Amino acid sequence: MFAPLPSSALFRHAEVRDGFEAVCFRPESERFRLEGGTAAVEDGVPWSVQYRVAVDDAWRTTYVEATGVSPSGHHTMTAETRDGRWWVDGKLRPDLDGCVDIDFESSLVTNTLAVHRIDLTPGRPMEVPAAFVRADDLRVERMEQTYLCLEHGPARTTFDYSSTTFDFACRLVFDSAGLVVDYPGIGSRHA
Repeated sequence: MFAPLPSSALFRHAEVRDGFEAVCFRPESERFRLEGGTAAVEDGVPWSVQYRVAVDDAWRTTYVEATGVSPSGHHTMTAETRDGRWWVDGKLRPDLDGCVDIDFESSLVTNTLAVHRIDLTPGRPMEVPAAFVRADDLRVERMEQTYLCLEHGPARTTFDYSSTTFDFACRLVFDSAGLVVDYPGIGSRHA
């Protein structure tokens, strides 16, 4: 279990991209809604993404709205889940079957969704495929990822994280509320 979420958080994106992400956590009866956005520059290209994510009481994504601006234009995306199926912009997406979480390329905070739901027993790898939203145009694709809890304590939780989709691995550190504080190569919690 984690401590209650703060009302807001700020993340600094560094290395791969340079920017900031601000998010507010809004309780909505027995679920949470995350509302936030990131403005950043990556490979010399600026972009911004605003998002709203609704989750149920088990931290499963139920509804998503996003808008983005980049040199490729203004983009919008909506997604919703029902009975394990995903609809993106009103179209059924069978390729996303089995995904429980939304994960924004533009966000450090969306890792919080999986971490609040999965088994925190150290040494047990958890396969957690996600619907992954690209920052430049908000297209959605399936991302395979694994979380392996190394330690879970009252002040900090540490995972070995990997994504075979992107051939990427790192060690993620989360605070007592389950918010990432250190995401090597991507960023860290600022406030």
